[in-house]
Order: sequence, then C-alpha cells, then structure tokens
Amino acid sequence: MEINPPSIVLLVEDDVITAAIDKSILRDEPISLTHLETGNATLIYLKKMVPNVILLDLGLPDMNGMDILKYIHQQQLKCAVIVITMEHTVDVVVEAMRYGAFDFIEKPCQANRLLVTLRNALHQHHLSQKVEFYEETFKRQQYHDFIGASKPMQIIYQIIDNVATSKASILITGESGTGKELCAKAIHQESRCKDKPFIALNCAAIPKDLIESQIFGHLKGAFTGAITNQLGAVHQADGGTLFLDEIGEMDISLQSKLLRFVQSHTFFQVGGQKEEHVDVRFLSATNCDLLTEVKAGQFREDLYYRLNVVQIQLPALRQRGQDILLLAQTFLKQYVEEEEKSFNGFTKEVEDIFLSYEWPGNVRQLQNVIHHIVVLNEGQIVTADMLPSPLDKVSLNAPIDPPQPQITTPTPKPITDNLPKKKIRPLWQLEQEAIEEAIKQCNGNVQKAADLLEISKSKIYQKLHKWNINFKRTMKSS
Repeated sequence: MEINPPSIVLLVEDDVITAAIDKSILRDEPISLTHLETGNATLIYLKKMVPNVILLDLGLPDMNGMDILKYIHQQQLKCAVIVITMEHTVDVVVEAMRYGAFDFIEKPCQANRLLVTLRNALHQHHLSQKVEFYEETFKRQQYHDFIGASKPMQIIYQIIDNVATSKASILITGESGTGKELCAKAIHQESRCKDKPFIALNCAAIPKDLIESQIFGHLKGAFTGAITNQLGAVHQADGGTLFLDEIGEMDISLQSKLLRFVQSHTFFQVGGQKEEHVDVRFLSATNCDLLTEVKAGQFREDLYYRLNVVQIQLPALRQRGQDILLLAQTFLKQYVEEEEKSFNGFTKEVEDIFLSYEWPGNVRQLQNVIHHIVVLNEGQIVTADMLPSPLDKVSLNAPIDPPQPQITTPTPKPITDNLPKKKIRPLWQLEQEAIEEAIKQCNGNVQKAADLLEISKSKIYQKLHKWNINFKRTMKSS
C-alpha cells in the first residue's frame, strides 16, 4: 500500500509564545512543521527547499514579511502562503493578494480558523499539482454545465471530482454570477445520489417568515395561511441533494435549527412535535464573507465551521483569461439559434475589449451582454459599435473611466470664485458615512439600515470589512 509523505509546512514567526501556541494547535495534523524566526533564515531555507504551505508573519525582526511574499511570487515558487498579521488593513490585504497570498489570519490566531485555513491551503496545493499533471495529458473545456479550459477551472473540476462521493458539507463561495448553483449541480451529478432529487433554495429570495416552512415544511394550522400540510425542501431532497444558496442571508434565529439539521439530519416541521429524519447531501453557497458576519454577530460561528468542512472558491471571470472568449462564443451560438440571427464571431477589437474588461457581474453579465447584442443587431460579425454600456466606453489604451486631468488653462473668474468652495470628497467616503449613519439611526439593526439604504445586509458587512471598520465602533455613539 502506498503511503503519502506528510505535507511540509513552514511557520515563520519571531514571537516564541505565539509560535508555541501555533505548534500546539497543529500538533495532531499530518504535517512536517518547521519553525523559523527571521526573514533571512527563511530566504536561505527557500533556496534549499520549497514547502507546501508557509504560515508567514509580516512583522519579522529583520525584514518585512511582505518582502518574503514578493520573493516567492517573483521566483514562482509553488507553495501556498497564509499571511498572519495584526495589521489587517485594506492596503496590506490588496498588496498581499497581488503577490499571491492564499489567505489571511488575524493575530491572535483562533484554533479553528488556523486549522481550516491550513487544510484548505494544503488541499488547494495538492489539487494544483494534480492539475499540472492532468494538463499534460488532457484539458477539459466543458464539465457538466461549466464552460472553461483555464487552469482555475481545471482546479474546480478536479475538486468536484474529489469531493462528489463524500457526504461532507461543502460551502461554495465566489462573487455573484460565477456559477455557484452550477457547481452544486455538478457535485450532485457526480455523486452517488445523482439519480435522486436536487433541490435548490435561495435564502435571499424567500421572506423571512416563510423560510423555515420552505426548508422544513409545516403542518396545517401552524400559522395563518397554513391551510394544508406541506412538505419542505428537506423532504423533497430525501436521498438526494439539498442546496441552500445565499446562506449568509438566513436570519440568525433560524441558524440554530439549521445547525441541528446539518449535524443530525433530524428536524421538526413548523407546528410539529414529531422528530423526523432524512438522508440528504447538504451544500450551501454565499457571495459574502461569512467570517465577517460571524465577527459582527450575524452568523453563528459553529454553523460556519459545520458548513465549511470543504470550501470551493469559484474564480471571478476576470481571472479566467481565454475562457472569456470561449464563453462568449458559446453564448453567441446559443442566442443566434434562439433569435434566428446570423452572427458567427467577433472582431479582434471586440475580443480585446472582452479580455480587458473587469466583468464585475462575471459570467452572468457576459451572457446578458451577448444576448443584448444578438437581439438588437444584425450582421455576420459582432463589431465594437454594437457593444452596450459600459463596454462601449472601454479604451484598450487606458483603464475604464480614467481620472480626469485637472484643467490648468486660465479662464475668466466669475464673481462667485470669491466665495468659499465646498471640498469634494471621494465617493467611498460618502458611502462609508451613509452606511455608518444608517446603522446608528437604526440602533444597530443592520437589516433596517440595509432596507433604508436599499442594499442587502451582506453588502453592508462586505463594505465594513473592506474599509477595516469594526462593527462595534459604528455603535459607540448610538
């Protein structure tokens, strides 16, 4: 029987007490752990050996840990780097991500957070190695309903292959429009229960007072309007897969019941006294940072770790390179047939615009753009003048909406120039103040603040996390 060697993990930490705590947390993990205290010793080590994962403290005595991360990036060393730091500012996060950091952990490290992040990093590293091997022999351009041949998508396909037969809970994350439900369906179709039901519910689309009934079902008379017994999604998915999308939008009062169900597969219908049991594979998805919501008290920590046994992070479309053109061509063919048009391709200029655009709405946005073009235009080739906004403003020689230069040409000064001018502040500052003020006026009720601002509560938490704002700080004067 083949025995796999332990994964090699390097801990770079100058504080002896912190290092001892980290070692204690990791002592039962199947890894070979090496501890170094300085940046210079780390660089010498990396010239001799490349570990699978590095736990990197940025505050080293002889250099900034960011310099080590840059060295790893420049040398293209094939290892995952988990940054551990007390300085969790937006600038630090952005710079570290630019140089390939896998994830961040704030000091002091929580045991569960460290273990889950390390295991995910090791899993991702092993899959990357497998993908490199498979890419030498074959490359899948399509996988179930996914379309894409890029390396990030090859990794996703391999992850699905590996986890499909397991019954472990899987949390699918990624930006809106990246295909989280497609991922859930692919897992189901690769699983042993592929011939059984696949039931999907979007937690954000169901009213809060009905979501428990939708998930667990209800008995006649359980509440106003319950005129008959109704089976919930868990009953419908029995033997198959239950997928809860936008899990971060679930009210915290219901999360304890969901936790119990995920742990035991037992539940009570609304209005029922009999405990029931079903056999389902449980999948969930979110486009928000659940850890941020955990810190804000809006999501249960124990539920987070129960859902996040395995995490699949779907890549944004802008990270998928030539997949953009592959998807565009696929959508073009689909809508040409539906609309009975004659388009068969794109000009080089259009392809270059597609590749340079950021695609904030990801695959869903690209699909809508292609549909828009086909419906409103005629011809054989899609040209740049057919592109809808904002793609029609994309310059291939400059970023979208570049900052406007200041006009220095002398102009006659009107009388009002003598009046004091109001300072124009950046839009993000105004947005930040509006969100904080709304939270204060709603006495900390984020849902009410979100309703007033006409955005989702998860968007508020994402913004606060991005601006590095402690939720409690926004309540000091409320």
